Amino acid sequence: MSASEVIAHLLARMDKPFFTVRELMALLGEQGLLMLCALLTLPFLFPVSIPGVSTVFGLAILLIAVAISVGRLPWMPAFVADRQLDAAKLKPVLQRGVAVLRKMDRWLRPQRMRALTGGAMDNLNGLVIMFAAVLLMLPLSFVPFSNTLPGVAILLLALGTSQRDGLLVLGGYLMTLGTVVYFGALGWAAWKTGAHFLG
Repeated sequence: MSASEVIAHLLARMDKPFFTVRELMALLGEQGLLMLCALLTLPFLFPVSIPGVSTVFGLAILLIAVAISVGRLPWMPAFVADRQLDAAKLKPVLQRGVAVLRKMDRWLRPQRMRALTGGAMDNLNGLVIMFAAVLLMLPLSFVPFSNTLPGVAILLLALGTSQRDGLLVLGGYLMTLGTVVYFGALGWAAWKTGAHFLG
């Protein structure tokens, strides 16, 4: 089942006004942790505000990535797993996400660049997702693209790893690197500006 089909199937089963991360994980079932990572990035790809999402979803992705890296089921604290999410705000984001994922499905090619997926590479990919999740959680929501860039990186890494498409994984690596460069440039510019005014 493709990523867009998984999310569409999830939407069809969302029949309550509020959902938790724990319930979303249960609804995804055997589709796995990587698909949940992909799902949790969708709110960061569109200009839709869902209060408290950045920290909660970022931490959930981080803990899932840790589990992927060590090959174990994830543990989540209650304030993450049981955080109430407004379905009325979440559903439109997921619906837009389905449209994006359907376009991505056309480009997915399982077994492409196989050296970047499977075995130990999945553990490494989990570590990179973990790092990108830390970038996602940084308190920089006032900075343009500060959530979008690491969100796209995680989406590419999660889909690439789950679908065994190494080209998507490579795209996730490059997007993570681009995010680091972007944040570094912002930090350097802020330091130079501060030094100018204080110097």
